[in-house]
Amino acid sequence: MTMSDFTHLPDLAGKRLGGLVLWASDDFFAPKESLLEPAKAVFDPDRYTVRGKEMDGWESRRKRRRSMGRTGHDSAIIELGLPGTLRGIDVDTSFFLGNYPAACSLDAVRLDHFVPTERMDGVPWREVLPRSLLQGGQSNRFALADEATYTHLRLHIYPDGGVARLRLYGEVRPDWERLQRERGWFDLAAMENGGRAVVSTDDFFSHKSNLIVPGRSSFMGDGWETKRRRGGADADWFVDDEVHDWVVIELGRPGRVHKLEVDTNHFKGNFPDTVRIEAAQVDGPLAETVEACALLPWRELLPRTPLEAHRRHRFAAELADLGVVTHLRMSIFPDGGISRLRAWGVPEGLA
Repeated sequence: MTMSDFTHLPDLAGKRLGGLVLWASDDFFAPKESLLEPAKAVFDPDRYTVRGKEMDGWESRRKRRRSMGRTGHDSAIIELGLPGTLRGIDVDTSFFLGNYPAACSLDAVRLDHFVPTERMDGVPWREVLPRSLLQGGQSNRFALADEATYTHLRLHIYPDGGVARLRLYGEVRPDWERLQRERGWFDLAAMENGGRAVVSTDDFFSHKSNLIVPGRSSFMGDGWETKRRRGGADADWFVDDEVHDWVVIELGRPGRVHKLEVDTNHFKGNFPDTVRIEAAQVDGPLAETVEACALLPWRELLPRTPLEAHRRHRFAAELADLGVVTHLRMSIFPDGGISRLRAWGVPEGLA
């Protein structure tokens, strides 16, 4: 995997997925919690606090052996929002220019029970990224090659300094057996259950992966929105089936879909006119391109249906019984925004 291939994957440590910074050895200048903020770091050259320059990120003090007795290096422990396999890390040092760390490394561990942070030194940490040089004021990306599933990470910075944001990209690995013991039906498309937004015809305003993150959207940008389609003066976008946008979702596990929810929350003047949802069963690897996905054996699950602004639309009786499927395609006519797509059903083999 190249240095940038992994950035389309979920940020397993993201706050919106439940990621937390549990502990840091020092965050004197800027709080450790800022590491996982979803928004990009910002900088105001004129803002200062009682401790010094205000920085948007995590920043520790300079180490001074004689005057402060601070030796070694600084670290932070992160609990992933969702357990998963790591594919890449982005250590973003935006705006940290004379105060960024010289290098970093990363340890990881899978914990199946609660461990207090004061006892974290005793868990079986495994190094997944050896000490690697960092550059200031930029994104520092490192591909990872490890097939294990992890729940916690430990970021080391050498010897001290500031990191604006930490992104930990990977593939969600839910514990389906445990989930089945807790409940019967699942949102098969949900990111927390292993669902993935594979491809879309357009992501101009906001990304397709937002469709399957936990919870309802908090603002219009927290959804999937395509640009406005334009054509000739005589184009009739609302009746031309060939002119529309669509997105393909890979279910976290093959299953039977019994209920759908299409949520247009916060989309008021830019929601789609109608929606259609199809399903397919795919065996084996899939070329994740628009061209390849268009040729899948799609069957209609939900016929083309009108939508309304800023509303949850739920469908059950309208759905066709297609048996076990692996992928969904949601087509919106002609364009616009959807905040969430939910697909509840029964996973294959866990009925």
